[in-house]
Amino acid sequence: MRTILPRFLLSACALALITACSSTPVQEEDKTRGWTADKIFNEAKSEQAARNWVESNKLLEKLEARYPYGRYAQQAQLEMAFNHYKDEDPVLALAAIDRFIKQNPAHPSMDYALYLKGLVNFNDRQGFLSMAVPQDMSQRDPQAARESYAAFRELLTRYPESKYASDGEIRMRYLIGVLAKYELHVARYYFKRGAYLAAANRSAAVVSNFPNTKQVEMALGMMVQSYDRLGMATLRDDALRVLKQNFPQSTADKDDFTYDPDWWKPV
Repeated sequence: MRTILPRFLLSACALALITACSSTPVQEEDKTRGWTADKIFNEAKSEQAARNWVESNKLLEKLEARYPYGRYAQQAQLEMAFNHYKDEDPVLALAAIDRFIKQNPAHPSMDYALYLKGLVNFNDRQGFLSMAVPQDMSQRDPQAARESYAAFRELLTRYPESKYASDGEIRMRYLIGVLAKYELHVARYYFKRGAYLAAANRSAAVVSNFPNTKQVEMALGMMVQSYDRLGMATLRDDALRVLKQNFPQSTADKDDFTYDPDWWKPV
């Protein structure tokens, strides 16, 4: 016996089919289908020149997927890293650079990879000592500044004749000041809280690790005061002697290290 569905059920089924069909996504045609590696790369560079970082990376990802062993595949990794850097995404930029370095240790563009790694971390440290709102320095770790310095140092060590070496060296000198200033303010943090031995040790690290920075004078002054409060007269006098030998007019041994209104200013 044939079952006859009520008219309203038939209408509902028809409506459901129409809705399902209308909601089925229409696949966008891949405009790069059939493109050569050269064409994809050039189009990616054009998008990059237009500052369309995301679109450029989409093309570079297609290039690397379709031609993984072609001459453009390795370059695509560096171009993607640059796009992420310009798009202000340091995490993805560093991931792309590290992948390139690991997979292509002898690539002729390795100097650029190291320079770009230093640059990404250098800009990522923006705000480390230049924020308008002071924060507790003991709770902040300048890891990006350290990694930037390490990348530039490797660049200069391995590729001293690189066209990127000069700029890398300039940035290294700046980063040394950044790191010295951080260490000095951690020492100040300890000093303010009466942890004088920790303050002295951190100050001594400034003198040892960053001897050519302007923070050395303050570090020696803090060592003098810290050792004095600890009753370590011999170490106090040694630090004072070094301070006066190198900074005859200094008053750092008498400065108030419990207050520093300028800690956040750039080096």
